[in-house]
Amino acid sequence: MKILLVEDDELLGDGIQAGLEQAGFTVDWARDGSAAAHALDTGAYQAAVLDLGLPRLSGMDVLRRARATGLQLPILILTARDALADRVAGLDAGADDYVVKPFELAELQARRNRSLSGVLLAA
Repeated sequence: MKILLVEDDELLGDGIQAGLEQAGFTVDWARDGSAAAHALDTGAYQAAVLDLGLPRLSGMDVLRRARATGLQLPILILTARDALADRVAGLDAGADDYVVKPFELAELQARRNRSLSGVLLAA
């Protein structure tokens, strides 16, 4: 299963990528919004983990663009933006789930049946 990880923080991205790969997933890592939009346009992904605070193109713009083009893959927002308005805006824009940083990898794994219909982190 192929997942797109969109995260500009090198340390966090390394950890998430390693955790997902240990769980048996193939992970492509985009480090800015423009690269993420291009990857979603050209790659065949089963799910995406998307940060909102990205260089070049915001995560919300990536999400809105993906949904406007009809892309139906599960998208989990993973961000430090923890205000209720941010969470509601992300879900209203088409995210399947919203996780606030800091987090534990186990929290992502616990969401496997709920937010991403078992696609993202089913072990």
